[in-house]
Amino acid sequence: MAVRLRLRVRVGSKVLEVVALLNSGYEAPTPQLLIPVDIAKQLGLWPPDNAVEVELETAGGPLRAWYYRAIAYVKVVTEDAGSKEVLTDIVVSPLPTEVLINDQLAEELEIAVESFGRGLWRFRWEPKDKLRPSAKK
Repeated sequence: MAVRLRLRVRVGSKVLEVVALLNSGYEAPTPQLLIPVDIAKQLGLWPPDNAVEVELETAGGPLRAWYYRAIAYVKVVTEDAGSKEVLTDIVVSPLPTEVLINDQLAEELEIAVESFGRGLWRFRWEPKDKLRPSAKK
């Protein structure tokens, strides 16, 4: 199992709720959310008119993507709590099938993973026994 979180993503006046996979191996110096093209379309980010085309190094080899700096506000939403909103870069790629949260965004959202194998997490400010299950894919 993995840790997936329900996020509210806001770009300008467009707001979308998505389920995103927490990927601690997705390292970057800034908070980033990698999204597929279909999500980018819903947020008004496709076609990538104002984005910078980039090539990212991944475990599977180079990945062509489009980068928007500090364009979205992202927050975790649950049935009983939420994180603060975090100003986030958006990376759009035609390859991924799900939304990915990078290491810095997870840090800013104050996510503490308690078990990747069982998909359990909590907000860092919550008691250690407050375990939340992974969101459904």
